[in-house]
Amino acid sequence: MSNQNFILILSGIIGVISGLAAVILKQGVHAIQNFLTEGFYVEYANFMYIIYPIIGIAAAFLIGKFLFKDVGGHGIPDVLFTISKKQSLIPRVKTYSRVITSALTVGFGGSVGLEAPMLVTGSAIGSNIGVLVHLNSKKRTLLIGCGAAGAISAIFGAPIGAVIFAIEVILMEISTASFIPLLIASVTGSLTSMLLIGEDSVFNFNLQEEFRAAHMPYYLLLGIFCGIVSLYFSKAVVRTEKIMEGLESQTIRILYGGAMLGFMLFFFPPIYGEGYDTLNLLIDGNSNQLLEKSPFFSAIENPYMILIFLALIILIKPIASALTLSAGGSGGIFAPSLYVGGLVGFLFAFGKNMLGIHIPLPLAHFTLVAMCGVMAGVQHAPLSAIFLIAEITGGYELFVPLMFVSAISYITTTYYQKDSLYIQQLKEKGKQLPETKDQELLDMIDISHVIERDLLPIHPESKLKDLIDLVKISKRNIFPVVDENKILRGIITLDDIRDIMFDLEKQENTQIRSLMHSPPEILLATENMQKAMEKFEKSGAWNLPVVEDGRYLGFVSKSRIFNSYRKRLIRQRQD
Repeated sequence: MSNQNFILILSGIIGVISGLAAVILKQGVHAIQNFLTEGFYVEYANFMYIIYPIIGIAAAFLIGKFLFKDVGGHGIPDVLFTISKKQSLIPRVKTYSRVITSALTVGFGGSVGLEAPMLVTGSAIGSNIGVLVHLNSKKRTLLIGCGAAGAISAIFGAPIGAVIFAIEVILMEISTASFIPLLIASVTGSLTSMLLIGEDSVFNFNLQEEFRAAHMPYYLLLGIFCGIVSLYFSKAVVRTEKIMEGLESQTIRILYGGAMLGFMLFFFPPIYGEGYDTLNLLIDGNSNQLLEKSPFFSAIENPYMILIFLALIILIKPIASALTLSAGGSGGIFAPSLYVGGLVGFLFAFGKNMLGIHIPLPLAHFTLVAMCGVMAGVQHAPLSAIFLIAEITGGYELFVPLMFVSAISYITTTYYQKDSLYIQQLKEKGKQLPETKDQELLDMIDISHVIERDLLPIHPESKLKDLIDLVKISKRNIFPVVDENKILRGIITLDDIRDIMFDLEKQENTQIRSLMHSPPEILLATENMQKAMEKFEKSGAWNLPVVEDGRYLGFVSKSRIFNSYRKRLIRQRQD
């Protein structure tokens, strides 16, 4: 069997397993939510919302830490970092740990989505199957993409959107040959979900109205609005997580985060869990039902109160999601970004229609299109957002406004913030991903693997004649000056002593200490190759010393780096 056919078979297997895991997670969350909320009186259920999140987050954290050794938090940034820095080796425990911890988190009211944990699970399945059959890192990365595509496809029933998401967010680039396995994994993931739970999807509706070109000026305004909300969403999540990380202990984070989230749910029940039920109500035109579960807003029938209620939820939802994750819960911001987008679109169209100016706007259309706009802005994945919402609507009736709004939102967001929320979260943790293929190849080169140790060191108290003796046997023209503790004190080059090396008097009387000088730059053993190349460019040197805790290890040369880079480039092309 050829390698390509073998990968195709593996992609189908990964799609089936990822789809099965997605079904288990979805059904598990629904079972927990129904058990906790079904049959409750509204006035009593809201008080239970206060304590549910603390229980769910605490259980998820304790099980993750002590049973699985895999604490929750964001999933997609970790997958991106694993692909870039850890040769696509995802720990085996992630093939099942996030299914359990995220089910507890979201089932008990955690205001996050299931897509990121499911994507981590699918990616881990792909990575570990690749390890099982001894594939290299390049092919493991492709299988990670297959697992991600299968999981997203199973959740939304949107195979094309899932493939685009895997390419745009996870893999960053793809070849034609690699595109087919993603398609197979996505289709098999979707089919597995359909066979087990039917064709019931996240959103259930049929568009009744047709797209009208006269609405395009309003879609332009909506795109700008979505971009602004996307910026707020990202900044609110990052800022809230930073505040939570400043708390002194994990116990305090669970108690504070869970309690604050509980009170948010008490006043605003629609932010409980993923929130897709709320979007279905808005799309179906049943916005009045949103206020029914709130103890403070249910008795108010003023339509302006719906606008205020939705505006407050838009402001609160990103904070609630960040509290859930930073307190110790497991989930992602994929669903919250769609949720906030849906509310933004409905608020925009509903508010405009209440003013009675110009032509009325279709609420369902603007709700769906804004979901696409905010997803494009927050995740910097406009193509994924377009195809995902297009497939969810069951056709391409809204394709033109989806493209237009996602583009405007993306442009608005990237004008002020060039990184997606996932990249921002990694940078907050001090993890830098390569921006180009060249940087990615450079980062694969470890400084410790290119250190040259054949340069002969000399003590700073030695004489010039001792250095002349080294020159006779050395093949290099650089001599590191190192003391008895292996600490680098400086360097001497052959050019530094060329004029005096044959002076017998100076050979006897001149100390190395008086001849040595500082190197133009010093490389640290812990630095990545990108940083090393920046130091080479800044100094103009071809050789730089490497130290670890001040102790001399050797030298790194540009030519050695270029040679290693060339070998990796050839190997990657062969793969």
